[in-house]
Amino acid sequence: MKKHNYSAGPSILPQEVFEKASKAVLNFNDSGLSILEISHRSKDFVAVMDEARSLALELLGLTGKGYQALFLQGGASTAFLMAPYNLMKENGKAAYLDSGTWATAAIKEAKNFGETVVVASSKEENYNHIPKGYTIPSDADYFHCTSNNTIFGTQMKEFPATNIPVVCDMSSDIFSRQLDFSKFDLIYAGAQKNMGPAGTTLVVIKEEILEKTGRTIPSMLDYAKHIKAESMYNTPPVFAVYVSLLTLQWIKEKGGIAAVEKLNNEKAALLYAEIDRNPLFKGAAAVEDRSAMNVTFLLNNPDHAAAFDALWKEANISGLPGHRSVGGYRASIYNAMPIESVQVLVDVMKALESKV
Repeated sequence: MKKHNYSAGPSILPQEVFEKASKAVLNFNDSGLSILEISHRSKDFVAVMDEARSLALELLGLTGKGYQALFLQGGASTAFLMAPYNLMKENGKAAYLDSGTWATAAIKEAKNFGETVVVASSKEENYNHIPKGYTIPSDADYFHCTSNNTIFGTQMKEFPATNIPVVCDMSSDIFSRQLDFSKFDLIYAGAQKNMGPAGTTLVVIKEEILEKTGRTIPSMLDYAKHIKAESMYNTPPVFAVYVSLLTLQWIKEKGGIAAVEKLNNEKAALLYAEIDRNPLFKGAAAVEDRSAMNVTFLLNNPDHAAAFDALWKEANISGLPGHRSVGGYRASIYNAMPIESVQVLVDVMKALESKV
């Protein structure tokens, strides 16, 4: 029996994506070659890359609006420094919202390039909420935020209005909910949390904001060069891009982001309702900022941990322990997580209540 996989990343993917990908590992497009060994310059793979880039823009509602989609390497961690390299002017300034561990990492990289203003932070409360009521300096070259905080289980429900470019790390909630994506000038997301396997990073960027910094940018970190090369500046992560394409196709077949969001909201509502109802548990994040992707929760009495751990393991649940920064438990309920698996976890929580 397949386990109920609550891993925060690399994470669950749709079963049909696994099946199609496994066939391609043996024989891709009836070519007699594995997807793992074909040339990235071959007609078959160029078609994969072209469709993946096009479909990403289509699902986000950005086709024909001046945006380019790229599939790069290096994860969001490399994007942390690519953003200031490409957007912060010489002697410039950037504004950042500090809402968690990965936002902090992005801030650290930006400080290597120029003045980095942290407009607000929830660090003192262990990032249990999204900061609000802050002011973004109008003379900053861009504003950077993290839409969903995987570790702490918080998610931005609204994004600030500003006249400067907006950069957003959407690694853990990309394609999970409807937003006006045209409000963002640069979006980046590591594939391994909600889109594909580890190894590629989706970058969606408004082309008009590039090449205005006055900086000399190393070629591998220059978004403009990657756009010109159509994500083929160097050998791309062929398999990761292919599986990401399969996942994007799956989202489209489901009815797009709107349909996926509806199911995600149902899953989150089911699990949060049990956390709030069950006297043995409590949520770790502020209610108004709770993530629909990463549900963090704690036992009110740590002495119940051994019994609870035994129950969820017996139920074939995997990946539930929380990050050390928060403790407790974290249920990552990404797009591919079926609501039936969420019900299994809810049933386990109810079983603990009946035992103690």
